[in-house]
Amino acid sequence: MMDAPSPARRHVVLVTGLSGAGKASILRVLEDLGYETVDNPPLSVLEAVVADGNQPIAAGVDSRTRDFDAAAAMRLLDQLRQRQDIAVTVVFATAEAGALLRRYTETRRRHPLAPGGPLGHSVEEGIAREAALLAPLRETAEMVVDTSDLPLPDLRRMIERRFGMEGAPGLGVSVLSFAFPRGLPREADLVFDLRFLRNPHYVDALRPLTGRDAAVAAYIEVDPDFAPFWRCMTDMMRPLLPRYAQEGKKYLTIAFGCTGGKHRSVLVAERLAHHLQSSGWRVELHHRELSAGAMTGGRGDAAMPPLAGSRFAGHEAGREALTQVS
Repeated sequence: MMDAPSPARRHVVLVTGLSGAGKASILRVLEDLGYETVDNPPLSVLEAVVADGNQPIAAGVDSRTRDFDAAAAMRLLDQLRQRQDIAVTVVFATAEAGALLRRYTETRRRHPLAPGGPLGHSVEEGIAREAALLAPLRETAEMVVDTSDLPLPDLRRMIERRFGMEGAPGLGVSVLSFAFPRGLPREADLVFDLRFLRNPHYVDALRPLTGRDAAVAAYIEVDPDFAPFWRCMTDMMRPLLPRYAQEGKKYLTIAFGCTGGKHRSVLVAERLAHHLQSSGWRVELHHRELSAGAMTGGRGDAAMPPLAGSRFAGHEAGREALTQVS
């Protein structure tokens, strides 16, 4: 007789971090994703709040919380993680002290740990005290979000990509491309620098295209170092992803960067997304610079093109185009 399947665990997200670092914005995104949200319930009632209801819940917990104590918060977190009916994720929002100070200066709000006294030195002191107070929660967080120079739309996309996968079983993989001059994607778990490959930007006919175009793909793939890199990278992924899943990791972000975030990084992100998808993994694909509208030409952030085996459809046509631009 087969055992009955265990009931799905309800997702609980605890959003904590430094005041002014974007916790309220993160809670709003989670609310839009269908989470019931509550900001700063007293620790003494938080477990009851979590236990009540059936839908996913997101709770803000930080130094403003009544009866807040870091040791008590850690004990409560340990208790919640031991429960079999819920799956807990801690998100910690942070930012550089200069960015936080600038936000408090612009809004003229008082810092919760520097309530008396003028803006300036007392706020800096409050930021430092809060960072020390919340350090244990940062250490245990599954996701740390640094909003120092992160635009709100990028923060929203980051949370949507991560928690939009939460309801599905197994490991969710997010593959993205980016440009190094615009900074590393803060959510990335694995980062690959593709600037060693030949750059289509220096070919006039290829410059306005993207890594989704067959001519660009053909140009990059004839680089003698492309095939060895691809083979080594995919060989590494083969045992790595199952081990992440075995350890209980729910989401993994793999990022590929190049100079413009338009050609080399887009091509390899596309290829890896298709490769993993064809191997049975649940994959999301995102091109940061194309989505941001920073680039022109190519096909933007459209759906992934079909593959013929492990090659792009239309690849031979790309080779013909290559002979005209090389």
